[in-house]
Amino acid sequence: MAKGVNKVFLLGNVGKDPEIRSTTGGMTIASFTLATADRRKDAQGNWSDTTEWHNLVAFQRTAEVVRDYVKKGTQLFIEGKIQTRSWDDKESGAKKYRTEILVNELSLLGKPGGGSGGEGGGYSRSSSTPSTAPASAPDYAEHGITDDDIPF
Repeated sequence: MAKGVNKVFLLGNVGKDPEIRSTTGGMTIASFTLATADRRKDAQGNWSDTTEWHNLVAFQRTAEVVRDYVKKGTQLFIEGKIQTRSWDDKESGAKKYRTEILVNELSLLGKPGGGSGGEGGGYSRSSSTPSTAPASAPDYAEHGITDDDIPF
């Protein structure tokens, strides 16, 4: 069987404060929801927004960043993969399913509540702490590099 691709990119706002727990082995796990919005025109030409809710799970260092910096309303950019778990309900015996995004990379954007008052920042799993640099692209004009130097 050929190798497939399972990669998800999401940009949205956290729906409620993350739930943090630890395994008996000491691994930190963060569970939270992320809302993404889509805007479309209906048949009458009116714009309507639809919200999609995503269940996210982060582990270890990424979960610690979520614990320390992510609250309800925080805007995030997420890179991860989709996974569906199944289990038997203890009470009814019925098969239950839950689709989740396993977070690989996490970028903190703006302020909680969606504000953007210049407080950008980012975190990538390979970083030890979140950056306080603005989320916009850096300006290299002071080094003599202009847009004309970019080959595309």
